[in-house]
Amino acid sequence: MQEENNINNIKTLSFGCRLNALESEKIQKMLNIHINSAIVVNTCAVTAEAERQSGQAIRKIARENPNIPVFVTGCAATRNPELFTQIPNTIIISNFDKLNINAYLSAWENVPCNMKSQKTNKFKSTDAKLSKQFVQIQNGCNHSCTYCITRKLRGKAVSFDYNAILDDVKNAIKNDFYEIVLTGVDIASYAMQKDGKPFLLSDLCKQLLCDVPELKRLRLSSLDPAVPDVKNIIHLIQNEERMMPHMHFSMQSGSDTILKKMGRRHTAQQVRDLVMMANDKITFSWDIICGFPGETDKLFEETLCLVNETKPIKIHAFPFSPRPDTVAAEMPEQIDRFVSKKRVKIITDISKKNRVDFMYSQLNKTVQVLVEENNVARCPHDIALRIQGCNLPPRTICNVKIIDIKDDYFIGNVI
Repeated sequence: MQEENNINNIKTLSFGCRLNALESEKIQKMLNIHINSAIVVNTCAVTAEAERQSGQAIRKIARENPNIPVFVTGCAATRNPELFTQIPNTIIISNFDKLNINAYLSAWENVPCNMKSQKTNKFKSTDAKLSKQFVQIQNGCNHSCTYCITRKLRGKAVSFDYNAILDDVKNAIKNDFYEIVLTGVDIASYAMQKDGKPFLLSDLCKQLLCDVPELKRLRLSSLDPAVPDVKNIIHLIQNEERMMPHMHFSMQSGSDTILKKMGRRHTAQQVRDLVMMANDKITFSWDIICGFPGETDKLFEETLCLVNETKPIKIHAFPFSPRPDTVAAEMPEQIDRFVSKKRVKIITDISKKNRVDFMYSQLNKTVQVLVEENNVARCPHDIALRIQGCNLPPRTICNVKIIDIKDDYFIGNVI
């Protein structure tokens, strides 16, 4: 009964990756049973700007809700807790305790009585309500990319037990989610033992599709292209229609020189080979860091050549941001931020053209879509599609014929 009474009293706000949003949902459910009212802010430290935004939001929340404890967790709270301890009524919970109920309860016991209000005064969450369900399969990372502090803040890679993942997927199906996205910090590193044999990410996908026949669409979050199992995943996508034919690579650069300086483990040729293996049946998106230390115009041109050759339909490009306590922050040949931002625009414009070309190649084709909200759906290649005609409820899966393109959307009719 207490959980029912408190269901709307634990508010969450997440910054950064989708994994943070998923963990915020878990924290909310965990706290609902024990605590009357609280606000949980899950912070991000991927860039200095992400930390700044987290701090700004928490100061505003604390000011507007002086009688509500604000639990601050996530990567920024773990890396730089001093940034938040000066803010009134904040309680810092590190990443390593963020899913440990005892950490919250111990802190709650020491909260002053005047901070135990039954209701928040003012709060607006921007956490998205999606038609797909994200399921975490691992946490942490074992690699040492020179620009990244995630490994320090999340710890070593830990793969979750298959039965726990299976339970999460089955619960999602019970709640009418029929598209699942497997997520984590480094999901390509997923590795367990099952029946005395290695059980990798591709094996996990196969087993879920077998054990949960009601699962209609299975999608993967960001993948490290250096992992050999990626080839098995490509093969699975090509032969299993319930696997969504879009892959996101954590590329970071298309120059072997820069990739080596970054501490990445793949090469441009490996990516070429993977795209060739996909044989136009799979689309790709990338993350790219522009202006990494030592990235000359010539080396940036190598990335552009790889983009033009392999044609990813979306690139999340962003300027290099030196993070304290990382190797890259102290590297010589730091690039002027103006140059980095200019390169972001160049590479983004090329990826937009690739996307438009791909979209026009899909005209008059019939595709299966997942309806999100207001008749906007998502096709298997993760492109938005506006459905004409009668309104369809979110989470509907149906077939649509693509008849037109407007801005960055397909236009289609249900068939």
